[in-house]
Amino acid sequence: MSGAAHRALGLATLAFALCFSVWGLIAPLAPRFQELYGLSDTQISLVIATPVLLGSLFRIPAGILADRFGGRRVFTGMLLFLVLPVVLIGFFGGSFYGLLFWGFLLGVAGSSFAVGVPFVSKWFPPERQGVALGVYGVGNIGSALAAYAAPAIAGAWGWRWAFWVFAVPLLAMAAVFWAVGRDAPGGGPPPSLAEGLRLFREELGPWVLSLFYFLTFGGFVALGIYLPKLLVDLFGLGQTDAGLRAAGFVVLATLARPVGGWLSDRVGGGPLLAVVFALLPLMALLLAFGGGMVSFTVGALSSAALLGVGNGAVFKLVAALYPGRTGVVTGLVGAAGGLGGFFPPLVMGVVRDLTGSYAPGFVLLALFAAGCFAVNAACMRRWKAQGQGRTEGV
Repeated sequence: MSGAAHRALGLATLAFALCFSVWGLIAPLAPRFQELYGLSDTQISLVIATPVLLGSLFRIPAGILADRFGGRRVFTGMLLFLVLPVVLIGFFGGSFYGLLFWGFLLGVAGSSFAVGVPFVSKWFPPERQGVALGVYGVGNIGSALAAYAAPAIAGAWGWRWAFWVFAVPLLAMAAVFWAVGRDAPGGGPPPSLAEGLRLFREELGPWVLSLFYFLTFGGFVALGIYLPKLLVDLFGLGQTDAGLRAAGFVVLATLARPVGGWLSDRVGGGPLLAVVFALLPLMALLLAFGGGMVSFTVGALSSAALLGVGNGAVFKLVAALYPGRTGVVTGLVGAAGGLGGFFPPLVMGVVRDLTGSYAPGFVLLALFAAGCFAVNAACMRRWKAQGQGRTEGV
């Protein structure tokens, strides 16, 4: 059982990292597309946003499908499907509408997270699910790989090859996943679509966890994307230097995620989130009013660690509170996290235009985190009183 569980975890993490690499291919090539095809800022923003939004929203049906048909089938099918857009975008993507359409299909890759969470969690007992899901979440690093690989490949062979080179790994991963991957035995009958939707109507818990993940994962994505611009605007750094510093933020947050899962297995997801939500406002205020590079660096890296730990804690709660419906809940929570990465950069831009400063945006982050602290405290009392899930996991 242990060997099979670890094999399932390894396969899912590799497949997730590959899917996240594919999901992140368009953004690092956006300046090249804008120059080649004469796109406006609004047009290139739509091209970048389309796979992000679709990948976030498609997590809901992807999670339901994973609960219904098993992660082995759904993950294999997703990997095979993604071969289509990575190949055809090179032939038919040379325009605004071409990039928009094939980027839409590439967005499916972003929903892979919701497939792997139920696949992995069913292999592990509750007391080990936190660290297992944290390790699985390290697959987020695929987006960082895409950010480095895509421009390099495009510079050497042309932008089309930045997509085409992923066709073979996708096919190979699909074959390996189908041949070696196995769904966890037992677990009872899968929930129907109606049962999954009823969960959203009748219970507050999935929406609360979505709120938390909107902050933790959304904050991770938003700061990872926007940090280079902040460093250039605030401290006059070069783009390469700013990009390397932003990569450090992404790597730290990614590596902190399994630490969050491990800690959640020991102290519970709720208490760990209480610490995260208590410290995040302080770091956000340091980012807003610290004034210098040293204080900003401390605030940014501390936020990275806290957000990564928070990501691991949220999915410990998902597994503890909804063991039979992990895929359904993961779909909703994952969608919220993806949307959380899309909206904050827009807010920061508007705040900067209106006030000439980024500080009010970080103040909003501090207030949002403080609100999550209050909600978490209320929900912990409620879940403990109701005896929902494994109390030690909550």
